[in-house]
Amino acid sequence: MATEAIRVRGTVQGVGFRPTVCRLAKACGLRGDVCNDGQGVLIRVSGSEAALTEFVFRLHQECPPLAKINELIRTPYEGELNIDDFVISHSVSGTVRTEIAPDAATCLQCQREIFDPFSRFYRYPFTNCTHCGPRLSIIRAIPYDRCNTSMSAFVMCPECEKEYHDIENRRFHAQPVACHTCGPEAWLERADGKPVTASMFSMLDDVDAVCTLLQKGEIVAIKGIGGIHLACDATQEAAVQKLRQRKRRYDKPFALMARDIAVIEEYCFVNVRERELLTSPAAPIVLLETRNQDAGRKRDKLENYAPTILCIAPSVAPGQNTLGFMLPYAPLHHLILKRMNRPIVFTSGNLSEEPQCINNDEAKEKLGHIADYFLLHNREIVNRVDDSIVRVVNDKIQIIRRARGYAPAPIKLPAGFDNISQVLAMGSELKNTFCLLRDNEAILSQHLGDLENVSAFNTYQDTLNLYLNLFAHQPQAIAIDLHPEYLSSKLGKELAAANQIPLQLIQHHHAHIAACMAENSVPLDSSPVLGIAGDGLGYGTDGKLWGGEFLLADYRQFKRLATFKPVAMIGGTQAIRQPWRNTYAHLLNANLWDNCQQKYSELEIIKFLQRKPTDLLNQLVEKGINTPLASSVGRLFDAVAAAIGICPEECSYEGQAAIALEAIADIYTLNNPKETAIYPFHFTFSDNIYCIDSRPIWQLLLDDLQQQTPQSVIAAKFHLSLANVIVETVKYLSQQNLFNQVVLTGGVFQNKILLQLVTKQLQNLEINVLTHSLVPTNDGGLSLGQAIITAARLLKE
Repeated sequence: MATEAIRVRGTVQGVGFRPTVCRLAKACGLRGDVCNDGQGVLIRVSGSEAALTEFVFRLHQECPPLAKINELIRTPYEGELNIDDFVISHSVSGTVRTEIAPDAATCLQCQREIFDPFSRFYRYPFTNCTHCGPRLSIIRAIPYDRCNTSMSAFVMCPECEKEYHDIENRRFHAQPVACHTCGPEAWLERADGKPVTASMFSMLDDVDAVCTLLQKGEIVAIKGIGGIHLACDATQEAAVQKLRQRKRRYDKPFALMARDIAVIEEYCFVNVRERELLTSPAAPIVLLETRNQDAGRKRDKLENYAPTILCIAPSVAPGQNTLGFMLPYAPLHHLILKRMNRPIVFTSGNLSEEPQCINNDEAKEKLGHIADYFLLHNREIVNRVDDSIVRVVNDKIQIIRRARGYAPAPIKLPAGFDNISQVLAMGSELKNTFCLLRDNEAILSQHLGDLENVSAFNTYQDTLNLYLNLFAHQPQAIAIDLHPEYLSSKLGKELAAANQIPLQLIQHHHAHIAACMAENSVPLDSSPVLGIAGDGLGYGTDGKLWGGEFLLADYRQFKRLATFKPVAMIGGTQAIRQPWRNTYAHLLNANLWDNCQQKYSELEIIKFLQRKPTDLLNQLVEKGINTPLASSVGRLFDAVAAAIGICPEECSYEGQAAIALEAIADIYTLNNPKETAIYPFHFTFSDNIYCIDSRPIWQLLLDDLQQQTPQSVIAAKFHLSLANVIVETVKYLSQQNLFNQVVLTGGVFQNKILLQLVTKQLQNLEINVLTHSLVPTNDGGLSLGQAIITAARLLKE
């Protein structure tokens, strides 16, 4: 006989791990106990050597679906174990080293129960078990026990208590377990305050009534797991337009939810990888290629395809060739959509650019003029968690927004980062996340939005304090972006000063590259990679604005080898919102403006620019007044988009022009590059930096416009040209520098066409290409890079 203490670390709380331990221990004839504590799960167990070995083996093999074992350590137990059976003991506190599971979509067993008239969970909108349901969104502290969640307000009825203590039941120690008798309740309200009566429409209950309301063209605010959403029928143009006007979200695509895969496949292609993502416990929004494209875009034969009668409203995703679909991930959603055979818009319940509402009073105050009805409930949402957004590129997941279903699952650090100091990285200004580094892992927060919004910044600070407390994190260094005006950087400086913690300033694009290296498990002491970082803007070490960089980098330092030749941003940040400013700046930079007014005077873009105060703009550029130079590839995309007539006046959301340019690119042209005369770039040297000069492309692009070359062909030619010059630059730099891996990162590489073109050409040159799949390539992944660069530097010290 032997007695052991088995320490298990990983995602092992709130996921049915202790019940599994208890079931397996009993099956192996062992006695002892299991409990949650601050470090994860502690098992004290006694039995024969053979039984213990079998127990540990089966624990790995039969780990619950949402659990993840990162570490299992067996040591002899010296104390007395006066237990005749195997039991689950009460949780104990201690140094916090455990993980918190992400919220998980409703499992198949729970789905069956809510539609089974003979189940006590029939039509119960908060049904869950250890395999699914809320986690991060309801937790206040760890260990993950009911008393530390917003479910503490609900006392279990005898039936739920019985299941909670029944080791054979999948709700054994499921902390949010509840039913009609004892759990949260949902109810319907009118936005105008008038009573809701059953005679208004046919309904089984208030949740079922929402389906009828949506079918009638109403807008309904629905409180779910991590926030409140606004929903309407996605096939009714009037309803979608009404939602856009009220929400003040005029162009940005809306997310969609559909009852099942079959409904989604009526509107979009869904491959095997995309199907896996849609039906995974994370249940993210997946960007899918729409079916109603020209023949060149179609991926399969549709001779027998009968188009659906009800089309998606044009206002759902204007100017896009993809739709963002998700499946129901809460019982509430399944019940609403049971009778809905078409998609619904399912977008964040907020005013444009503000954080999603999470409590009832806030929702009624802020959304009362948007929604016609509210479906609310009385389970508190402790932590706001937005829907995650992903897409599949080259059969590999690309996360665009990392939130529900993924956060705060840790990311294991590469070899060499053992015994690291605890680090807090503050992230960026836009698409913000922060990152905690500890114990060879990185804990990335959920997406927190753009900090320039006051509400978002307040949420950022609240969430940061929550994580620091949940994980008992005591940073020994704080990492911030170089940009002096980022609110995250300013807060980081304040925290460092107040707590006398060392501060590390991390260059924006170096952080992008390091994040990609880390998630691809590049070891600490590996030779440098060539990082290609393309985005809107990042603060450079020279105090200038960067955005198209080729950096020879490791985790500690970098050398800037090449860049796109800087062009003025006329009006500063106004150039981000108004693409025409970038077109004009590029024409000025190419010395073409005077010639344009003569040779190309009939072009729409020239007529458009002539209506602007060009004399004043010229003076601003000459005198360098509010016209900072930027090497931004993002602004180049804007310039080309505006030149061919894509939202030249103004963008209503970040990246709109570039996204639309990608969406219209002609597939035939992209697939037959040898038949296409691409736009040439020139190369120069400036300040010992290899510069990619975009000036030569403009004459040929204007010629194409004059010859009435289709927008789609010009867009495709630009993508081919940009990919070509990036690859040519890599080839040249490889002759001067030693590297065997190329990292593609930054928001520009969210562009699927550009990413695929560059990746394929580099791989044809037998170059190993690293891209993102665990964190966003945009600024949502920046905090991981900041944190790991800081850790690498501390290890060197």
